[in-house]
This record gives sequence, C-alpha cells and structure tokens, in this order.
Amino acid sequence: MFNDATARDKNAIVEAETGWWKQAALTREQRLEKWKVASFGMFVHWGVYSQYGNIWKGRPGGSYAEHLMRVMKIPRTEYLDSARRFNPLKFDAEEWVLLAKNAGMRYFIITAKHHDGFAMYPSAFSSDYSLSSTAFKRDPLAELAAACHKHGLLFGFYYSHAFDWEHPDAPGNDWDYSNPGGDKLLGGTNWFDKHPEWLTKARHYVDQKAIPQIEELIQRYHPDLLWFDTPHKLPLSENLRILKAIRTADPNIIVNGRLARTEEKNYGDYLNTADRPEEYYPVAFGAYWEAIPTTNESYGYSSTDKSHKPTAHFIKLLAKARAMGGNILMNIGPKGDGSIDSADVSILKGLGHWMRGSSESVIAVGPSRLPRQPWGVITQRKNTLYLHVFERPLRDLIVGGLIAKVNSVSLLSGETIRKYRSEKDGLHIPIDQITSQEDDLVVVVQLKDTITNPINPDLMYVDHNINKNRLLTFYAKQIGSPMKFGDGKRNRYYVTGWTSLSQGLRWETDVLNGGRFKVAIRYVKDVAGTGGKLGLNLGGKNMDFTIDPSSAVSLHDNQLELGTVLLPKGKQVIELHAHTIAGPEMVKFLEVILLPE
Repeated sequence: MFNDATARDKNAIVEAETGWWKQAALTREQRLEKWKVASFGMFVHWGVYSQYGNIWKGRPGGSYAEHLMRVMKIPRTEYLDSARRFNPLKFDAEEWVLLAKNAGMRYFIITAKHHDGFAMYPSAFSSDYSLSSTAFKRDPLAELAAACHKHGLLFGFYYSHAFDWEHPDAPGNDWDYSNPGGDKLLGGTNWFDKHPEWLTKARHYVDQKAIPQIEELIQRYHPDLLWFDTPHKLPLSENLRILKAIRTADPNIIVNGRLARTEEKNYGDYLNTADRPEEYYPVAFGAYWEAIPTTNESYGYSSTDKSHKPTAHFIKLLAKARAMGGNILMNIGPKGDGSIDSADVSILKGLGHWMRGSSESVIAVGPSRLPRQPWGVITQRKNTLYLHVFERPLRDLIVGGLIAKVNSVSLLSGETIRKYRSEKDGLHIPIDQITSQEDDLVVVVQLKDTITNPINPDLMYVDHNINKNRLLTFYAKQIGSPMKFGDGKRNRYYVTGWTSLSQGLRWETDVLNGGRFKVAIRYVKDVAGTGGKLGLNLGGKNMDFTIDPSSAVSLHDNQLELGTVLLPKGKQVIELHAHTIAGPEMVKFLEVILLPE
C-alpha cells in the first residue's frame, strides 16, 4: 500500500522536500507530542453501511462490513436511496466518548467518509451523498467533537481520499463506471503509470471533492488528527498535493502514515501497522508508529462476525506496542441505530477495569533498553520499569540484563515485594512473592540509577522455567540478502523472500536457566511447491528436517516438532539454514518454540 515513485512524481517530491514538507518537518516533534502522550485511542468505523450489519438482501458480505457496497456491487443510485433511511436515533456522542475515556483511551478517530464516498456529516460538497440527505437531521461529528473536547480526548477523522465508490471520476467503482482501482483492476494496479491520460478524471475528483471536503472538515471541526488509507489508489503526486492542502489549511494537524508514502519514505507524521495486527514487526528505536486492531475481524459493524477477542488480548497488544514505542488505535463498529454492540461494550469495560489500576504502566511510557524477555515485555518511565508478565515462570521471575541498582520492587496494586536479589544475569524476583492472578500482571521496579549501557538489543533471553519460549522470526538477525516482513496479522508474522541457500535466520540468546527443551518450528505454506531440507542449529547441536514440497497449501500455520535439545545456561546462538529450496521460495517461517521438558 505505497507508491512506486516515477518521473511524474519527481517534481512533486522536489517541491515537497525543498519547500512545504521540509517546513512542516521542523515542527513534527512538537506536533506529535500530544499524540505520543495520549498512547491509546478509539477508532470508530461507522457509516450508512452499518445499518445493514454486513447483510444485503439476505446475503452476507465479505470480511469487512464497511466494504458492503463493493462486495455486493450495489449500484450508486440504489445505495444512495437506501442511505436516505439512515436514522441512528440511539446515537449518543457523550456515551461513545465516555466509553472510550473510561477504557483508558486518550484520543478518538471516526470515519468522516469511508470508501463508499458517503460523508457522515452535512457536507457542502457532494451534498446528496452526505448525511444531509438522510432521515437523521443532526451532525454526529460536531457532537462527537464537542464531547471529546469536554472530556479531554484528542479528536480526529478517518477520510478515504483515494478510494471513492460514489464519485464518477474517483478510483474504485468499476461496476457503475469504467474506473480503475476496483476489483477488475482496469489498467492494472498502477493504472496511473500505464494510462496517464486517465489521471485527468482522478484529479477532477481530488479537486472537486477530496480536497474541498478535507478542508471543510478542518475549518468546521478543527480536528487534532487526520487518518488516511489506501494511498496506492492514486499516484504519489496526488497524495502529496492533498497533504500540501492539509499543511496549508492547518500546519498543526497530525497526519498518519497512509496518505503519502513510498517503500523508502513516509511523508506522514508517524507509521501504521497493517490492519488487525497480532505481532509487531521491528521498528527503529525512537520511531513513531501506531497499531490498529479491531474487536472482531471487521472494522464496520457485522452481525455475522462473532469472533470478538477477550479483553486480555487487547491488554497484551497494548502492552507490547507501548514496550516497542507504539500507540494503539483500537477499533469498534457501532450499529446503524447508533448503539454499540454488547460484545464491544464488554471489551471496553474490561479494559476500563484493568486500566483503572494499571494505566500508568502503558500511558505516556516508552520502551526500556533491556533485551527481549521470555515472560513478557517492559515499559519504562524515567527510572521506573513496568514488567508486563504474560507467561509466569515456575520459580524466579528473572529480568535478564537488569544489573542497575534497584530501590524497590512492588506490584502495581501497591503490594511490596521484599525478597528479590540482583545477580550477574539480572534481577531475580521469587514468583511465590506474587499472588495476583491479573490477566497482565504488572510488576514495578524502581531503579536507583538510569540504565546507561543497554545490552545488545538483538539479544533474546530463554528460560527453562517459562512454559513457552517464543523466538519470532520478526526479531531474528537475517543472514544474506534481506527478507521482508509479513504484516503481523494472525499467522502472518513471518519473513518472506527466502530464495537463496545463502540466506538464513539467527537468534542470539542468553539462557537464564539451562535444561532440556522440546523444539518446534511454526511456519505458513501459502505457495504450492515450496519447501525443502533445512537445519536448525541450537547451541552447537544440529536438527535437520524436511518440509515436503508436495504438502498441502494453506493460509493457516503448521507446527513441526523437531525433537529435544539440552541448552546449558549462558549465551547460545540458534541458526536456521536451508540445505535445499524447492519452488520459488522457502516456506514462510513464523517462529521457533522452546518448551521445557
């Protein structure tokens, strides 16, 4: 979802990087400070599509309910006619914002216009295709803005700038019009390169609808943030032109990373993960980024999707993101009548219960400089460490690499832990001192000194007293030509592009408690004919195995048990190499798992 910059874009890039974008970059840190402190936000996908619950004329739509118009190929005129009945009488801005605030969220972003092109406010531009044409005669965006300001939340909009299924000149709708950017892929993915003559129409849409509506949102509601999506539907030159209009209208607005970007460079203020991440690919220390999970698998309300995750899932996602310096923007999809699904309310209230006692461990904190721990993650504020324990050890909770002097150890609930000891490998906290059974147990370590000399950040600790030690390929050192990361969704936190025998993966580990481990490999085989012979070397012992190229293809994960190995205490290198590669590439590896025997 990025642009490959071509000759057409060079002038726009030069203009940006020597002028308006360069100027905007000077105030980026100041602009982002309030967003960084906010840490945790609510994303709301709500539109006229919400009244259908992902069902159109008795037939269910696709995985994203907000894509119902595209999936069912609903004609523009019919969609508009049905939209006139939109009348969410149960909508209560105060209720929505308080649900977010009480869940510990500090910012709020709602869809002002999604891909269906329908403005969720009374727009002066494309007024027939806006809320003014519906039975609902209020302005929910104005009410939400007022409620957010009242309760101290940052407020912003999602706006689909490059994908619009209503406008006859915009990319996306190829069932009413002969437009590029849709499922038929008229003109190809990069249609603007193959058919530059088609750009005149797209520019007309940008000039007549996208930029005017964005400027209208800025002038009418004064948002703190703007959130964009699908930039690859337009060329970089148009995306930069839209960003320039925003910077001209209000240079203080925070803009996410899905408006204008190439593979090498992002012109937004911060980066975004893919949709629905469950693991996070590595980012440079100090980079600003945001993850966007949703409560089930759809962003808009879907009556057919009952796959809501437990509250504990989002607690862990939040803690993991904050430990890597990222924000979380967690999505819900309210119903068409303005009420919020009871499953979403339950998750939000569960988060609120946990946050009431634990928010200081995830709000306005940063990552620690300690290596990755097998039991969980660490967030830090000045000389305070917050240990988020996902996997309880059998005996000591060891904070590997923590050799700085300690003032105190306690639970976030306030209970003091008096018996702890500092050893050469780190801080040891006896697990029998901890009686709490919280989903995400948080232990607070108050340091006397700042950690001034961080240990190798690529190091990963392993402990025989932890039920499951996971060595994700996201965090391996790559050998040979660089591989790319998967997007972090379920079963997609892999590396891809393993095409050469000179490539491989290497984990530098430090075993805190030695012992015999069961060893397993998890991978995804989504391309027919892939596989080969491989070797996993653990501390000097080689375990050879084969993935049959004729085995079944699936988007689901596979687990292969390799046997057992004795890993002594101390530093151990674990390497994965290929002896043969069948097909276009090796399978996509997710992780190595070490289970104490």
